[in-house]
Amino acid sequence: MKGKSLFILLGAAVMTSCSGNKGTQSTDTVNTEEIQTNTVELRGQWRLENIVFDDTTYVRPAEQTPDVRQYITFQDSTFSIQTNCNTIQGEYRISGDSISFPVSLMTEMACENMAVEDALRKILPGIATVDVQNDSVARLCGRTPSEYIMLIKATETAE
Repeated sequence: MKGKSLFILLGAAVMTSCSGNKGTQSTDTVNTEEIQTNTVELRGQWRLENIVFDDTTYVRPAEQTPDVRQYITFQDSTFSIQTNCNTIQGEYRISGDSISFPVSLMTEMACENMAVEDALRKILPGIATVDVQNDSVARLCGRTPSEYIMLIKATETAE
């Protein structure tokens, strides 16, 4: 029983490190079922704000190329990411707060600054959950608690 309690505590710590509101929810069966059936709504365009690997390793697209809008657009089951140089697109699956990107394709133009593309290529396969706050901020959380992509809902749409 002691090992089981430790596992539950560690699980709670991992969940709260990427998403603050999940750690405050009750763990009884009814609440878990509610969380599973309420699918997060991501459709629309979101600005890529920050790609974080840990406290000291991150990429901020606006700092890499200040004059270029870099964003991700979610449709029903597809996504498209526009960076300063290339496009990444494919399918995404979402169920409750779980998200995955099983199929993606990327253009491969050689550009002077590839930091955003390199970071996305590295982090995207490990994204596991999503947390949306106030319909304007989304956090795509990795399997590793310190990894995430921070998105801000676009107020004007880029073409």
